[in-house]
Amino acid sequence: MRVLFAGLPEKSHVFTMVPLAWALTAAGHEVLMANAPSLNEAVTGAGLVAAPVGSDHDDVHRDMSAARDSQDADVANWSRLGYGDVDHASMVERYRISVPYGFARYNDPLLDDLVALARDWKPDLVVRDPIAYAGGIAARACGAAHARLLWCADVYGQARGTFVELAHDVSDEQRVDPLADWISERGQPYGVRCDEELLNGQFTLDTLPPSLRPPSDLHQLSMRYVPYNGTAVQWDWLREEPKRPRVCVTLGRTNTEAYGGDYVDVAGLLRSLSRLDADIVAALTPEQAEQLDNLPANVLAVSGVALGTLLPSCSAVIHHGGWGSFSTALVNAVPQLAVSTFVADQELRGRSLEDSGAGHFLHHTDADPDRVLDLTRQLLEDGSYRAAARRLRDESAAMPTPHALVPELERLVADR
Repeated sequence: MRVLFAGLPEKSHVFTMVPLAWALTAAGHEVLMANAPSLNEAVTGAGLVAAPVGSDHDDVHRDMSAARDSQDADVANWSRLGYGDVDHASMVERYRISVPYGFARYNDPLLDDLVALARDWKPDLVVRDPIAYAGGIAARACGAAHARLLWCADVYGQARGTFVELAHDVSDEQRVDPLADWISERGQPYGVRCDEELLNGQFTLDTLPPSLRPPSDLHQLSMRYVPYNGTAVQWDWLREEPKRPRVCVTLGRTNTEAYGGDYVDVAGLLRSLSRLDADIVAALTPEQAEQLDNLPANVLAVSGVALGTLLPSCSAVIHHGGWGSFSTALVNAVPQLAVSTFVADQELRGRSLEDSGAGHFLHHTDADPDRVLDLTRQLLEDGSYRAAARRLRDESAAMPTPHALVPELERLVADR
């Protein structure tokens, strides 16, 4: 069969799709990765076929950098939107803001080319990012099966379910739907109108262990998370057994590239963590590493080290809450301290991690160096964190690999 992947135009989101794209390719299926032109190198560097569509969105990152506080705006936090947590009016207002300033800005530049690609290439299945709604329109426009592949806890699916339930209890005059109106307007030239299946997909591929997921009535397929970090080298020092606990500090790329900088004082955190009887490895971008000087003797700053090669040797990790860092730590049974904003699902995942006993969540405004040091020391010295992290790893390991899931995808597409 032919499978078209439709990602959000961000490199980290493309990386989430790579293992399943590999599995489908290895099984003999044709795979195309629809992406903004700037991501051609990220796709082809993974050994996959890029299909550039639309235009890039430099203005989105520019506006993000100018509004760094937006990550902590209530409308950016999708973690507290279960039924009973919000009312209809607040959900309407959330969509009124999120559609034009978030969803549309990512999707509109890609939509026309993506639909044209789908109609020309005629995929049997479209696999899309949860907020790449253009992929849903393209699937409907060409008659393909349609799945979401999550890079987050399914807070967007949960929010939509809450919105639909709340709409039952309001008058016709109040029953407005900014998300559906936008989808229907953009889909109209292609004969596509919005419905809940278009928004949620016919099924959802979820790599989060079931115990950490929000409740859902959607058709979910579990798939084990497989780390992919782009270019990876296993350096000699990574093959050596650490002589004492190793702590990884990583802040990802997104905040630096999209928001103009990190939300924590990296140098201050590293100085504080150096008081531990441990080796501190700061896995940073070159731009982040350039801001450091005079590091303590037990602190090593490295660039270009893939987390999938580093975290198996670590006893704890401190990260920014990003999906790749969180999930790579999870499948390697590494206790975590997430120092994050409230954007997207990061609070929900952080609180779920705490509830599981495998780590801590700390909002960046509370992340003074002494507090981070204290929580990291707990992760290293209290064996219950490691035991809980192993339980999550084992729960993840029991989920089907991307390779094992391919026959189920074949069946679902054939049964349509």
